[in-house]
Amino acid sequence: MAMPRKLKNMNIFNDGQSYQGVAKTVTLPSLGRKMEAFRGAGMSGPVKADLGLSDDGIALEWTCGGFDVATLRQWGAIRADGVLLRFAGAYQRDDTGEVDAVEVVVRGRHETIEPGEGTPGEDTEQKVTTTCSYYKLTVNGRVEIEIDLLNFIEIVDGVDRLAEQRKAIGI
Repeated sequence: MAMPRKLKNMNIFNDGQSYQGVAKTVTLPSLGRKMEAFRGAGMSGPVKADLGLSDDGIALEWTCGGFDVATLRQWGAIRADGVLLRFAGAYQRDDTGEVDAVEVVVRGRHETIEPGEGTPGEDTEQKVTTTCSYYKLTVNGRVEIEIDLLNFIEIVDGVDRLAEQRKAIGI
């Protein structure tokens, strides 16, 4: 019998600043592919062709308690990779006690900052959606996925899947 790895604790870092005690939730980026069905002569059904990352792109959503001025100062960052965020998560199995260190590093800029509802004597929080031009997932020190949209790099399990395309187009 086995138990799944569950998030037991986490932290978020915004441009190196720890949000310990401030960060409340994080929605890690969904990874999606744009696929188009193709059915040619002699095929009994369609096969989806992979056309790269989905049009939705890569986004990280996170919520912090209270009112965060540092995030507001990053609003409207000029560069597409102007804000660096790092999620550090401790995922643990309840059958073995084994802890996995999961890290997601993104670079991008804030698409939305929602200061939320303010009511005296009630909890407040600020929700941020950061659209990403760079994404790296590391598990226990091993890079599993790295996507650098600006530099046309897509590494999965140590293999740069765009290397041959870069070579073919001279970059």
